[in-house]
Amino acid sequence: MERCLIVEDRRDNLHHRLMIALLKADLADLLIAAVKKAGFQSGRASEAPAGIAWEYPVDPAFGDLSTTLAFGLAKVLRRKPREIAERIAASVDVPHDMVERVEVAGAGYLNFILAKGFWRGVVRQILLAGPAWGRADIGNGLKVLVEFVSANPTGPLVVVNARAAAVGDAIARLMEAVGYSAYREYYVNDAGNQFRNLALAMEVRCRQLLGEDCPMPEEAYPGDYVIDMAREFLERHGQEALAAPEPERRDRLGRFAVERILAWQQAALEAYGVTFDNWFSERALRERGDPEQAIEALRARGHLYEREGALWFRSTAFGDDKDRVLVKGDGESTYFLPDIAYHQDKLARGFELLIDLWGPDHHGYVARMQAAMQALGHPPDALRILIVQLVRLMRGNEQIRMSKRTGQFVTMDELVGEVGRDAARFIFLTRRCDSPLDFDLEMAKAASDENPVYYVQYAHTRLCSVLREAAKADVAAPSPEDDLEPLDLPEEVGLIKQLALYPELVIGAAQALEPHRLTAYLHDLAARFHGYYNRHRIISTDTSLTGARLALVAACRVVIGNALNLLGVSAPERM
Repeated sequence: MERCLIVEDRRDNLHHRLMIALLKADLADLLIAAVKKAGFQSGRASEAPAGIAWEYPVDPAFGDLSTTLAFGLAKVLRRKPREIAERIAASVDVPHDMVERVEVAGAGYLNFILAKGFWRGVVRQILLAGPAWGRADIGNGLKVLVEFVSANPTGPLVVVNARAAAVGDAIARLMEAVGYSAYREYYVNDAGNQFRNLALAMEVRCRQLLGEDCPMPEEAYPGDYVIDMAREFLERHGQEALAAPEPERRDRLGRFAVERILAWQQAALEAYGVTFDNWFSERALRERGDPEQAIEALRARGHLYEREGALWFRSTAFGDDKDRVLVKGDGESTYFLPDIAYHQDKLARGFELLIDLWGPDHHGYVARMQAAMQALGHPPDALRILIVQLVRLMRGNEQIRMSKRTGQFVTMDELVGEVGRDAARFIFLTRRCDSPLDFDLEMAKAASDENPVYYVQYAHTRLCSVLREAAKADVAAPSPEDDLEPLDLPEEVGLIKQLALYPELVIGAAQALEPHRLTAYLHDLAARFHGYYNRHRIISTDTSLTGARLALVAACRVVIGNALNLLGVSAPERM
């Protein structure tokens, strides 16, 4: 049996699933030894960069792994990079069961061509790991709070909320996959102006239903959904509830509406495959005095001052473009103050990394929130903020601006009801969240290669179909013990190379908070498999070849299924 890259003695952790990473680490050690062996250990060689950077050449002609080590050494040794690279290549003692050869290219690139046996070992490891392939433990259980969506409880969730939900949930899944303890939280803005305006809208609609001539103020919410809530309120509490004093009356109306809207939002999110560990109430935060505690904490550190009757935070001391008001001259706090208190509470609950997803209208708030965290003594990297940009809904070349139900905006329910959960989530994850996105409804519903989620899911169903056909033909199920020597075609090796990149890709996507890397990867992998499937028979009279190719098929199914799961997208076996 072929050697499987230092795997057998490392089964006590997850590192055996990072075969490429292990190989790069081993090769780096061998290169350092080769530098010394080549006679470069003296002089100024020690000043060369400590780490060895690796690249994956796009063109297979330049090998599987490449490094510019010689260029870094050239700067300190004052020799030509190619001369250095040639001496290192001649001196490096590579394990030939994993590295077929080392070549020098161009001005001094060191290119490594890996052995086919190494790539076959990847297939074995994927089959052994199954659902665990791509998982890692770099997070070491660090507690991460991912706060996302957090829409005002003033109406149904809209399309940009759907995008935030897809991105936030995918980030949480990625963090969990690489060893973090991820906690999903929704911040409920059930206090302040939004709450007051919702309560006002409820009262106006109640009075209109009772036949009163009561125009809707500009600041209130005019949607028809408020009429439905007002009708239910009157049915439950009667018109006498409107006779209570204004503060009590408005608070009751507002609480009733918030409760109903949050129930809608929660149901919509659960239908979308998104659940939260906690729904955190701003009202509760205010009632227990957390904003005042935040003020005292900032004051004790000398970061507050008064001017023109208002209380200011000296945020410019921490990189903000101007200082910010926390309490206005009339004694009412700005939105910024409870936000500071909320983030202070997150950290007080033991979370070590905070990840916030904010809407496009909050871009200007990033610097001030980061300033507040630093002013309270927290490290700058304790808070990471992502901006989720707007979505433009299209039907072909025509932009959709109005909702049939609300007459104002397209709801998340309407979007998911038309295109389905999988299509919505996948398409929202095809681009960086801070980039605007055009969402074509017709494309999202199409059963064609133009639909990215269909293209990937169809690859998964094809893989499942091949394995079903093999079972019907009484062909043995793929096993890590299968003879993989027949996997010799460039297309087969290319497929395996793509599969091998997956664990590193997951780590990179998690660290960068960029789940869109997974959708791009899946599209490339699906394209490779579709091309291979269309050109080569998987099941044939050659039992050895059939077994090897079925093992490759099974490995592809594992990786596509694992990646789709991280995106919160189903991996259908039939379509």
